[in-house]
Amino acid sequence: MSLKDFPRPPQDLVDRYREVARCYSASCVFADVQKRGGVMHSGMKPIFAGKAVGPALTVRLSPGDLQDPLAALHAARPGDVVVVDAGGETETSVFGGLMGSLFRNLGVAGAIIDGACRDIDELRDIGFIVFSRAVTARGTHTMFSGRKDDVALSVPVQCGGIVVNPGDIIVADEIGVTVVPLADAASVLPLAREQAEREEATRSRIREGRSFEQLLEEFGRI
Repeated sequence: MSLKDFPRPPQDLVDRYREVARCYSASCVFADVQKRGGVMHSGMKPIFAGKAVGPALTVRLSPGDLQDPLAALHAARPGDVVVVDAGGETETSVFGGLMGSLFRNLGVAGAIIDGACRDIDELRDIGFIVFSRAVTARGTHTMFSGRKDDVALSVPVQCGGIVVNPGDIIVADEIGVTVVPLADAASVLPLAREQAEREEATRSRIREGRSFEQLLEEFGRI
């Protein structure tokens, strides 16, 4: 099996996730229908507003000896979301603007980093969305030292307090990051669609001037 061939959800399922995720507060919707599960720590925030929805391409770096996750370029497919376990290190950036351009050229949807990034001005200008714990100017050592530590690809990782397996579906927006396990992806989708449609119907009724009691009578909850 090549690096690109880890289990991924069917493309039509991913497309339907992206369709549902056009709703308001997509990360909240997919969290709610998983009984508030799958949500990464609140510190995992986007460097600018946007969404990233797609299968997780997982990367595990070496704690205390971080390097850039460029090896993931060999495994990436269009629509993937790169999920990097950098051990929560917030003082050393493992992702920047040039790297973002390379992943964007491959059609990658975005990156989720349990660690730090930099070059956020460049990432914003090229439109490559990155979620991370922190932003710092300090980069990794490997570009100068030539040291090459192992980078594990397509393995289970810890990111934002959640175990992410290769092929799990990431739903990330300006509110937060929610993970849908690959095994549950097909069953979670219709629940999320129903939730998003109910919320939109509720918004419509509120615009019409319906009262709280009327909303409860129609929808059973707010």
